[in-house]
Amino acid sequence: MKIAIIDDEQDILNILERYLSKQGYQVETFSNPQNGLSAVKNGNFDLLLLDIMMPILDGMSLLKDLYDSNNQTKVIMMTAFDTLERSLEAHKYGASNYITKPFKSLDIVKEKIQEVV
Repeated sequence: MKIAIIDDEQDILNILERYLSKQGYQVETFSNPQNGLSAVKNGNFDLLLLDIMMPILDGMSLLKDLYDSNNQTKVIMMTAFDTLERSLEAHKYGASNYITKPFKSLDIVKEKIQEVV
């Protein structure tokens, strides 16, 4: 399974890439949301882990762009600011699940991925 991760925090990208690679997933990371969006639109990703709060292009705008282009990549949103309104909006635009940061455990990330796929 091929996973893309888009987050402006390099530490998060490094931790998730290392952990998910050990779980047997093929992982590509993007700290620049525009590059990540382009890669997801042109790539064959099964899943996207997407941060909401990023400079230049926020995760909700990126999610809406994917939705508008009928991209079939499953999406799990990640954020430190968990609100019901934001969760409902993400769901409206095709997000399959939601993870709050900081992660209580990386096993929770793995469980969320398994729920979606």
